[in-house]
Amino acid sequence: MKVSLEGNQVIFVPYMTEHVPTYHEWMKDPALLQATGSEPLTLDEEYAMQQSWTTDPQKCTFIVLDKQRIEGDFVHGEPHVEAMAGDVNLYMNDIDDFQTAEIEIMIAEPQSRRRGLGKESVLLMIAFAVEHLDIHTFRAKIGESNVTSLHLFRSLGFKDITYSEVFKEVTLELSADDSRFKELRNLAGKLKVLS
Repeated sequence: MKVSLEGNQVIFVPYMTEHVPTYHEWMKDPALLQATGSEPLTLDEEYAMQQSWTTDPQKCTFIVLDKQRIEGDFVHGEPHVEAMAGDVNLYMNDIDDFQTAEIEIMIAEPQSRRRGLGKESVLLMIAFAVEHLDIHTFRAKIGESNVTSLHLFRSLGFKDITYSEVFKEVTLELSADDSRFKELRNLAGKLKVLS
């Protein structure tokens, strides 16, 4: 899906090859690796991962741009590497329920943190997924030490459903049927899809 999504503070663009070097630099940070439960990759592996993420129909991945950092005007189809703040992902990997997706958010760029970009990104991704991908249940798997992400998802109404002692990971869930979801959709504001 080659669309961009625009919110108040963020714009989502497809993950392009031009983004890989910056993404690769982010993922050298041990704190980000731990927070995201990721393993370090070589640059070649990162390029291969980018290709797999953009061609896998079970994944929906966007690079999050910080609108304050875009140089000039936003142009749909351009990577705007200078404004990269993080990424947001959906994994439709529940073979028993095609209307359930795992959601992830990472705001990797320090100057883009603590400004509400993560919250807006989660809300926009949920709104997009409900309206365009027919997703009705969202799950987030978050390491117990990632207190910031746990707080974010819980503040949005996600409920703890399981805890993995082995992975030290909490699984949280939000249903689009949930009364809280309608409130969250209003918080997301108008979803602007650019194609």
